[in-house]
Amino acid sequence: MVEFAPYLGGLAATLASLSYIPQVRKAWPRGSTGDLSLGMLTALTAGLVLWIIYGLIRSDWIIVCANVVGATLAGTVLACKMRDLR
Repeated sequence: MVEFAPYLGGLAATLASLSYIPQVRKAWPRGSTGDLSLGMLTALTAGLVLWIIYGLIRSDWIIVCANVVGATLAGTVLACKMRDLR
């Protein structure tokens, strides 16, 4: 079972990271982020950055890579939200 764990973690990380793509596609057009919470996006992006730091400390590259993708996509949605607030 232990040999299977890295593959399971990799699959989970891939699916979780890629789940942000539809939100980025929805948020990209100007004015399309009205129904998104600024607080939630800020907390999510900060949490993902903290996971990256944790993964670096633990030298766990699955955690680092998955959260770099997630933080990039969530940060993109956050930037779109902030753009639309102006």
